[in-house]
Amino acid sequence: MKKTLLLAAVIAFAPAAFSESLAGLWNATVSVNGTEIPFKIEFSGDGTNVKGWFFNGEAHENSTSGEFKGGSLVLNFDTYAAVLKATLKDGALDGEYTSRGKGLPIHAVRATAQVTAKVNAPDISGLWYLEGVNSSKKGEKAWQFLVDQKGADVSASILRIDGDTGALTGTYKDGKFVLSHFSGARPSLLTVTPQTDGTLTLELSGQHHEGVISAVRPEVARAKGLAEPVDASLHTGVKDPTQPFTFSFPDLNGKVVSNTDVRFRNHVVLINVTGSWCPNCHDEAPFLAALYNKYHAQGLEIVALSFEEAAQLENPARLKAFIKEYGINYTVLLGGETSSAKDKLTQALDWDSWPTTFFVGRDGLVKQVHAGFPGPGSGELYQQAKREFTAEVERLLGENQSSSR
Repeated sequence: MKKTLLLAAVIAFAPAAFSESLAGLWNATVSVNGTEIPFKIEFSGDGTNVKGWFFNGEAHENSTSGEFKGGSLVLNFDTYAAVLKATLKDGALDGEYTSRGKGLPIHAVRATAQVTAKVNAPDISGLWYLEGVNSSKKGEKAWQFLVDQKGADVSASILRIDGDTGALTGTYKDGKFVLSHFSGARPSLLTVTPQTDGTLTLELSGQHHEGVISAVRPEVARAKGLAEPVDASLHTGVKDPTQPFTFSFPDLNGKVVSNTDVRFRNHVVLINVTGSWCPNCHDEAPFLAALYNKYHAQGLEIVALSFEEAAQLENPARLKAFIKEYGINYTVLLGGETSSAKDKLTQALDWDSWPTTFFVGRDGLVKQVHAGFPGPGSGELYQQAKREFTAEVERLLGENQSSSR
C-alpha cells in the first residue's frame, strides 16, 4: 500500500516534460550549410506509439515507428533509413535528423494561430522557364518552374530532368515570395523576387542546388531564342534499338531474374532504374504500383532495378520499407551499388537520371525511354507525366499481342 501511494505521488509531481504530449502541429527549422529552412511537422500519439509526419504539399511523409519518453523523442522513417532524435525543453524540441550518414540540426516550437494581414501580391502563377542553370553534367540549360498561387500564398516546384524539388510553400512579404521545403528529403529555401520587366529572380539554397536564376515565361523564352528545358522522353535512349534490353540481377531473396525468363515473354515490360535513397523515385513509386495493379492482367510487367549503397545491399531494410510503404507488387531486383549503374546498364545511351524508365514492347525491344519523374508538387506537369506513361503502356499492350520473343 505504501509503495502504491509513493508511486502515485511520484507520478503526480513528475516534471511537465515527462508527461507533456507532442500532439499537434509544430513550426520547425532545419539547418543546412548555415541556412535555416522553415518547415512544418505534426505529431500524434504518446509514449511508444508516437507518430510524426513531414509535409510535401498535401502529401505526408510518415514515420514508421517512434517513442516519446522522459522528454526524449525518437522517430524512425524507415523508408529513408532516417531517424529524428530530439529533446523537449522549455517548450522547444531540439535535436538532429540523420539520413544517409548526415545529420541536420532541427529546432521546433508549437504552431500558434496567426492573423495574416491582407497583402496585394503580384500574380506569378503558372509555368516559367528558369534560364542559365548551367547543369552541364546532364546537359540542361533550363528548368521548369511551376507556381500555384492563391492570393499571397504560393505552392511551387522546380522541375529538372530527374524530377522536382518537392512542394515549396510560402507567402509574399516585403516585395518577395519566400518558399521552403523539407519532407525528410530535399531541404530547400527559395526567394522569388518579381522584376519590373516581367521576369523573376530566384535565389535557391539548400542541400543540392544553390545560386541565383532568372525566370521567364515560356513564350518569352521562345521569342528570344533562349534555352528550352530538356525533353524527358528524348534525353535518354539505347545504343542499339534492334537488340533486346537485357538484365539479370537477384531479387531480395537472392533468386536471379533475367529478361529471358518465361514470365516476361510476349509482355510489355517497364524497366525502372531506381533507388530507395532517391526522393524522385519515392514520387514515382506509388504511380508505378497503381499502373501495375491496373494493367498486369493485360500483360504488363514492371521490373525495378534498384541501385543502393553497399550497406543497403547487405541488408536492404530501407528498400523493404520502400516496397511496403507504396504497396509494390511488381518485381524489384538489386542492381548493385549506385556507382556501378552506368557500367551495368551497358545498352543505355546518355543515361544519368534517377529514376529512368525503359518501355519495352512485347518483342523485347525498347520503344521509348523516359528520364526522371515529376512529383505531385509539379501539379499539371505531374498529371501530364502520368497520362503519358499510361497512354504508352496502353499503346504497347495493344501491339503484336500474338507475337512471341
